[in-house]
Amino acid sequence: MLEIEIKELEISKELKKKIEMICRFNNLKPTFINGSIRNIKGTNIAYLEPHQVIINNNTYLLFEECDYVFIENLNKKIRLSEFNEFLKKNEFDKII
Repeated sequence: MLEIEIKELEISKELKKKIEMICRFNNLKPTFINGSIRNIKGTNIAYLEPHQVIINNNTYLLFEECDYVFIENLNKKIRLSEFNEFLKKNEFDKII
């Protein structure tokens, strides 16, 4: 029988601070969910689950030391430096 070991990873203070600052500029409130590492005991198989940030019912995925924010899943990504403009544009589009 497979035994899965789960270890929660805490989001770094620096990354959390960057996201909170971007959200503050856009008058948004983020909710953070820590990622985790899932290992199958007795093998070298592991899965890294990304950190999640929920902003206005939209989920964004983050990895430590990665310059990208993934939108809803790992298929669409934008640079962290462009995240502020992305949120501004999407929030503006919802109002209209």
